[in-house]
Amino acid sequence: MAANPGRPLPLITDQNEFFWTSGADGRLRIQECTSCSSLIHPPQPVCRYCRAQELGVRAVSGYATLIGFTVSHRFSAPGLPSPYVVAQVALEDDRRIRLTTNTVDCDPGELALGMRMEVVFEQAGEVWLPLFRPTAEQGEPAPLPADEVEPDEVRRHIRPVLTTEKFEDKVALTGVGASPIGRRLMVPPLSLTVQACEAAVADAGLTLDDIDGLAAYPGAGAFGGFAEGGVLALESALGIRPTWYNGGSETFGPGGSLVAAMLAIAGGLARHVLCFRTVWESTYGELVKQGKIPLPVGGDAGWLKPFGATSAAHTLAQNAQRHMHRYGTTRETLGWIALNQRANAALNPTAIYRDPMTMDDYLGARSITTPFGLYDCDVPCDGAVAVVVSAVDTARDLAKPPVLVEAVGTQLVERVEWDQSTLTHEPQTVGQSAHLWTRTSLRPADVDVAELYDGFSFNCLSWIEALGFCGIGEAKDFLDGGKNIARDGVLPLNTHGGQLSHGRTHGMGLVHEAMVQLRGEGGPRQVPGARVAVVSTGGLAPSGVLLLRTDT
Repeated sequence: MAANPGRPLPLITDQNEFFWTSGADGRLRIQECTSCSSLIHPPQPVCRYCRAQELGVRAVSGYATLIGFTVSHRFSAPGLPSPYVVAQVALEDDRRIRLTTNTVDCDPGELALGMRMEVVFEQAGEVWLPLFRPTAEQGEPAPLPADEVEPDEVRRHIRPVLTTEKFEDKVALTGVGASPIGRRLMVPPLSLTVQACEAAVADAGLTLDDIDGLAAYPGAGAFGGFAEGGVLALESALGIRPTWYNGGSETFGPGGSLVAAMLAIAGGLARHVLCFRTVWESTYGELVKQGKIPLPVGGDAGWLKPFGATSAAHTLAQNAQRHMHRYGTTRETLGWIALNQRANAALNPTAIYRDPMTMDDYLGARSITTPFGLYDCDVPCDGAVAVVVSAVDTARDLAKPPVLVEAVGTQLVERVEWDQSTLTHEPQTVGQSAHLWTRTSLRPADVDVAELYDGFSFNCLSWIEALGFCGIGEAKDFLDGGKNIARDGVLPLNTHGGQLSHGRTHGMGLVHEAMVQLRGEGGPRQVPGARVAVVSTGGLAPSGVLLLRTDT
């Protein structure tokens, strides 16, 4: 098949050349452990199953099961004008091996999970892209492959508390602040960071000279509109002299900076750590359009982008699709989350979207990537949020009552590669949630308010199930009608409007709202008597969850 030359192409290396060039003879090849005969993908220097290092390559049958697909309407990848299908298949030779691909030679409306597929190759220079089409003969749909760790097995994989002392007992959240939040503010991101940080320090009753630690997510790096430059950029701007600092994206989601700060304080490296998160995605996109910031070029397109899987939406949409297939979840189920967030945002003057929304509005919105519509996706914006984490023995002398940390959940139980992880639910939620509940005697019924990550509506549904507010697969009934998640329901959810309506503050806005609620400062959106809050940051990518409480 002739290739469209505009596709982003993977970087061919000695480690992956066998895969990307194997289509030259029409055979699909996968790395094999010659010790235990397991297939391994993506290629690794060691077998993840027996940890042997004797590795080879096996030509496989090329037949697979369709385990996920989404029709991408909003995104137009180079060489792939929308609409196009991003799909995942599990190889019949070893159903643990999953490939992201595109479907060809078929009507997307006739695709169904469990279909038998066969590989065909498309050449683009030296690269032969493995694409898949339905086989001519179709029997009964195959069941979806089992997860490496099924949801009901998660708890036996969770490691117990390793010490009699919890580091959470040694820290408190003492200050919180935010910059203005809006669309295309056209303000330098570091200026937003400074505004949020100064507000958080003042809220704690401290001065910048009291701050002896800095922590940021994702830190410095080529993150486009998702970072301000990291801790060293802020230190340079404000002249803070930290005894400890930390920044990076490989942590417990956007809240990872908070967990790192807690550990530093518990270990005696700092007393007051200023944590911050800045996004300026809207302004960044506008500056790119104006030609004032060049788009990055070159680099490795990896295992997903050659097939147009350019957004987390493409992966999560397939997770949502499988949830619907397995449990009977519907678009209306996700709609109740979006409507709840909008109703709460109407009471929050800082929210970006505050206009009323009906279920008809939700269902009638333009498609982004099936089954997600416009209102399943959070709002790109500019803004910064900062939180001060302090040693608990200093906290009660500060300006406001401290918010105490009851427990954190951080453990991974699933593979972290987006297309290699669980098929049962959203990746990176169940392990962290189970870990959280091993570190406290509190239980889901004790939670008064939940601020749960909602980069997409399905993120939020997944956290509700993973944290035990209902069982895995039971969210359809729990969310039906929206009463359970309303401010006067059994689980007041995302009381500031969430990222779906308040704005994409990448998790730190959820921490901000949890502190507001536990302090009783929510005004018309305040949940009366809120004393325990659960906050999750991230999902799909490595994430974390915090259980916070008041000091009384």
